[in-house]
Amino acid sequence: MFIPSAKSKLSLIILLLIAIILFIWSFKSRVFIKEKYFEEKLASAKLMKESEEIIRKYRLNQNIFIDEQNDPNKTALIGEKETEITTDRGSLLAKLTTLNPNFAAVIVDYFKKAKLKKGDLVAVSCTGSMPALNIAVMSAAKVLDLDLVIINSVGASMFGTTDPDFTWLDIESLLYNKGIFQYKSIAASLGGGRDLGRGLSKVGRDLIIKAIKRNNIQFIKENSLEKNIEEKMSLFSNYSNNEIKLYVNIGGGLSSLGDAINGKLLSPGLHRHVSTKNIPVKGTMFLFAEKGVPILHLLDIPKIAEIYDLPIAPVPLPKPGIGKVFVEEHYNITITAISLAIMVILILIVIFFDHKQQKFTEKEINISNKD
Repeated sequence: MFIPSAKSKLSLIILLLIAIILFIWSFKSRVFIKEKYFEEKLASAKLMKESEEIIRKYRLNQNIFIDEQNDPNKTALIGEKETEITTDRGSLLAKLTTLNPNFAAVIVDYFKKAKLKKGDLVAVSCTGSMPALNIAVMSAAKVLDLDLVIINSVGASMFGTTDPDFTWLDIESLLYNKGIFQYKSIAASLGGGRDLGRGLSKVGRDLIIKAIKRNNIQFIKENSLEKNIEEKMSLFSNYSNNEIKLYVNIGGGLSSLGDAINGKLLSPGLHRHVSTKNIPVKGTMFLFAEKGVPILHLLDIPKIAEIYDLPIAPVPLPKPGIGKVFVEEHYNITITAISLAIMVILILIVIFFDHKQQKFTEKEINISNKD
């Protein structure tokens, strides 16, 4: 009769085979459960993808050159590194990551966590640095039927909308005229140093002003950063009648942050309360925080991608509906517990017979010694 024993190769092989079978059984028991607001997230991701495709086709019809090394997905949303309106250094990796249409689903998740409801008004401060993220915010807002009041700083960091003939304002107008979005900026500033275009050449500043006029947007140009911030707060207030439910900062615009270092002091994501102590120059983001308005800070893109398990600079771009923001993986607890119990019982049986055999051997030795 076969007696299981840890010293027996046959016993160990049988245990191994049973363990593999139980592992496969448990693994196959996985179920994928849709996350909250799945339909809204999917709709916003599809809308973002549609918007990106419209821009790509439009740009290709203009016979623009797409640098496939820097824009491997050929989206035409990755601008040249340096042009007359490039304001600062920028991370290509971060910008490639924002092209994922599922970023719009992430924004839906943030909006829902902020408890926004249909018709709520959201203030948005953006630049030309991350156009795909601007589109993600508009996609989520449209699907959730939110109103946006947007103020833009036109200059863009490296690889953003750095083409003076196709700035973020031109993208806004294109998508507005195509009927994709009902949103457009109510005003725009130069961006760059001090939000006054410092660091740009006169030619660069003139090209931005030309883009603002071309798109019939109110031009904000006071004589200091502080005055620009004051003017933007006034415009937000006049437009919203102080009914703003959330403030969204996209990128590192100085009029929103006040100082570049302030953007790093606040972690990315949703903040219901923000301490504004020790902030020497408060941009519009911190001034809204002082009023008790929740803040959605969208700057550290790799960190946000890590939180939502989104791929970094994916090639090709994922399809809408892919990722943990849409579904959560669960194992069947009953099957997993049964598998564990079976393995424990089998191991105990082997140990029991080993122990019994060991006792028998000791008994034999004792008898032998007596003899």
